[in-house]
Amino acid sequence: MTITSLDEIITAVRSHNRPARVAIAPCAEEFVIRSALTAHKEGIAEPVFIGNREKACSVAESNGLSIEGFEFYEENDDVKAVAAAVSLFREGKADLIMKGLVSTSVVLKAILNKQTGVPPKGIISHVSVFESSVSKRLILLTDAGVNIKPNLQRKADILRNALDVARKLGIEKPKAAILAATEKVNYPAMPATLDADILAKMGAEEAFGDAVVAGPLALDLAISQTAASCKGIDNPVAGCADILLAPEIESGNILYKALATIADKTMASVVVGCDVPIVVSSRGDSDSSKFHSIALACYLAEI
Repeated sequence: MTITSLDEIITAVRSHNRPARVAIAPCAEEFVIRSALTAHKEGIAEPVFIGNREKACSVAESNGLSIEGFEFYEENDDVKAVAAAVSLFREGKADLIMKGLVSTSVVLKAILNKQTGVPPKGIISHVSVFESSVSKRLILLTDAGVNIKPNLQRKADILRNALDVARKLGIEKPKAAILAATEKVNYPAMPATLDADILAKMGAEEAFGDAVVAGPLALDLAISQTAASCKGIDNPVAGCADILLAPEIESGNILYKALATIADKTMASVVVGCDVPIVVSSRGDSDSSKFHSIALACYLAEI
């Protein structure tokens, strides 16, 4: 079954055997707490709060919420709180890890620690999922939060991670657009255009399995059939991309935050590529985005 909306992810997660235990660190932030309580109410996750209890209770109470009765681990230092969340996962006491009010780099450092973390076998990358505005389907954006300036090989790995997520969402033959500022190769002025062209050629040679890869493509050509038609672009990805692969983190992050703020999109975001899907929404994201990020992580973890 192809998942075509964020609500369908929630429905699918409810059919799993049990709610996932989500270790949240540090937890003293309104939208983090609100999203965790919503996940509990919807029956998809059980929050395990980590951080300063007094501060967390104060934040909850001031926003008409309560975290009384939920498992809580006291840890006043943010870095140690994140490390505690990773330890809970390693000990089998948590199924997922959720970033609270802390920078993504702190979470990734704890995950990648070779002695105390959950080091991945390959590369990790950030994947966001949002609903299309013109058709009933989901679109993936990568990488807006982890890989700063990926080279060609790293982009290929980022694409493979996104394709894996797309296939788990039931998209049988994902269409991936490798984004750039233009649809023509312009090297060396625009190195991303050459990378995109090479990735498209790799896709044609089935380096990414059963997927269609096109690039370079400007954003409008990737998602608007009208724009693609106007510019005479005729390929299977133009106007209907399932995956948008950004050239580097700056453009990816700007696009992500434009979707979340200007377009008011709910963004479900995770870091994939290691044993534990990590809920890594932006600190400024809404409680809805954080809640749907929890749901996406639960879905991908197949608890």
